[in-house]
This record gives sequence, structure tokens and C-alpha cells, in this order.
Amino acid sequence: MNEPLILQKSPARLLSLDVFRGLTVAAMILVNNPGSWSHIYAPLKHAEWHGCTPTDLIFPFFLFIVGVSISYALGSKKGNVKDSKLLITAAKRALILFGLGLFLNLFPKIFTEPIEALSTVRIPGVLQRIAVVFFITALIFIKTSQKTQVRLFFGILISYWLLMTFVPVPGVGYANLEKETNLGAWLDRTVLTEAHLWKSAKTWDPEGILSTLPAVATGLFGLLIGTWLKRKDKDEAVKISWMFSIGTLAIVLGLIWDLFFPINKALWTSSFVLYAGGLATIGLALCYWLIDVQGYKKGTTPFVVYGVNAITVFFLSGLIPRILSMIKVNMPDGTSLSSRVWMYETFYTPYFSPINASLAGAVTFILIWLLILWLMFKKNIIVKV
Repeated sequence: MNEPLILQKSPARLLSLDVFRGLTVAAMILVNNPGSWSHIYAPLKHAEWHGCTPTDLIFPFFLFIVGVSISYALGSKKGNVKDSKLLITAAKRALILFGLGLFLNLFPKIFTEPIEALSTVRIPGVLQRIAVVFFITALIFIKTSQKTQVRLFFGILISYWLLMTFVPVPGVGYANLEKETNLGAWLDRTVLTEAHLWKSAKTWDPEGILSTLPAVATGLFGLLIGTWLKRKDKDEAVKISWMFSIGTLAIVLGLIWDLFFPINKALWTSSFVLYAGGLATIGLALCYWLIDVQGYKKGTTPFVVYGVNAITVFFLSGLIPRILSMIKVNMPDGTSLSSRVWMYETFYTPYFSPINASLAGAVTFILIWLLILWLMFKKNIIVKV
């Protein structure tokens, strides 16, 4: 593992993994930064509840990639470096990621109303879930065999299904999968309290405590695929064929399970783990075959530059819009707009339809970051977290 937050030159990397990670992060920034939340194309929205859109696949793809990366980062060190040292390094990285996520949830209120900010801060979040999944998956990889990892993967999926569909919810009296009355929502309100949950819902959180359990299974899915991909005793064509087969099988099983445990990103259902993990496996297999095996690398650089600084760009892409919203622009009529709204209404809304203006704003944001990341890439700079 690399030391956190150090600027250094990049070591040799699996190019297809960086491309796949870059595609995922760029997509994540696209859906998180529309010009207007009131005007978004349907594929760029999350499913209302049950079901799955392309946007719902982005986060599980990233957690899948986290698992694959662990197999590469720790594979050569497992057995050669003390477990305690590897775990301490993993814990430090997880704490930094968790802290960055909390900072985003606190900013900018922590500087103006610190007591209020701390008493109402949302504790869960995307970076927080990445941190937890990363550490638990790394712990499992370091301390267990591959056979145990497979058993844990299926054990988590089955256990979560049983918990969510058979355990009565306190105060409700029956197991259910509704937004506010499912077991996960009850646990979040009980442990974290409503003050520290997702502000858009207040009574439940899409990155809540219980749903982090199957999110770990997504990390384990990636870990197992990464371990298979690293094998030196298998021909590349055999590895790719098996990845396509495993991915297809996982999708089919996920769709079958969907019939009685619906695919749902907010609940991170077991069917969702299989469905999204299967698609991620096929996506990685395709990238690996085309890029690392066949050598088709033309046009990959934009995604590589996103992939090698994934956490950096995700964190800053969440921070910069908040800063722009704090900067006010005085208008001729005496009113004021945030600089972010002013730029959107000046450069986009007069020239596009509302929904295309929103998309154009998001695409511009991606291109600006591409330029910044490209310059960093040219200087071989990677911010390690």
C-alpha cells in the first residue's frame, strides 16, 4: 500500500484497471454535478426505489474496483510483510477516506456554525462507505484464504437477504423493503439518529449501516475477480473467458433473485450485488482483453488520467461546487446569485434547452477536470490517499 496523501511518480500499473476506474469516476462526476437538479436525463438519475438505472451502477462499480485493486496492491505483500503492518496501513488509509467524507458533509458550515454543523452532520456518505468497504475487504484478504473469501461472499448475501426479508422491524411489526420502515432504516435512526442521516430523506440513508454489509460483498466480488486475473498459471484467453462466464452467471442469478428480493441500489440488496458485480466483471474483462492483452490503447489516456487520481478528483469535485456556491455575484437589479448559478445562467441556459443546458454544465465540469488531471499526469503526479 502507498502512504497517504503523498505526491510521487506512478509505479507500473494495470492499464485496463485505471481505464475502468477512470470511466467510473468520470461517470460519477457527471451524475453528481448537473447544471440543474431539476433537469436531468432519465439514465442520469437513480431509480426511484426498486430497479436499476446506469447511474445506480456507478458506485458498485467503484467498490468492485476497490476490491480488484486490493488484490493487486496487497497480493505481493501478503505473507511477505507482517499482517499487523499491512492492517495499520489499511486502517490509516480508511480513516483518511472517512475523514475526507465527513469534511465534505461538514463544509462549509463547520467554519461558520461549528456546533450546529457537528450536531447535524451526516455521518454516512460515499467516501465513508468506500473507507469501510476498503478496510474490511483488505482485512479479509490479509487474514483469510480464497476459499474463505468465497464463503464469506455468499454468506453475506444470504444473511442480508434473511435479515431484510424475515426479521420483524421494531415498531413496525413485520419485515419489509419500504423506504422508511425497513430494518436498515430503523437501525440508522436508532444508532445514528435522524439528525445525522441523509438530509434529503432524514428517516433513512442510502449509505446506511446495515446496507454497508452487502457493499462489502461487492468489494469481495472485485477481490475475487482480481485474484483470478492475477493468476500466472492460466492463459489470458482462459481468464477472460471465465470472467465473461462468471459475469453473465452473476447477472442471471441477480435477475432471478430480483423476483423476490428486488434489485435496489439504496438498500444494496443481494440481487443488486450480483447484478452490478456481474456487469462490472464483464466490463473489466472487456477492458483487460482490449487494452492489456490486445494492446488497443489509443484513446485511453483521458480515462487513465481520471483513474490514477480517482479519489482526488472525486473529493475536489465535491468541494469546488460548494465553494462556488459561497461566492456571490451582484446582479444589476440589486439581487445576488451564487457564482455557480450565475455561470450556469450566463453561459448555458440562454443557448440550450433546460435539460441540455444541465447536461452541458456537467460535461464542462468533466472537461475542466480532465485538463487539470492531464497536467498532473504529464508530470507523473499522483495524490495517494
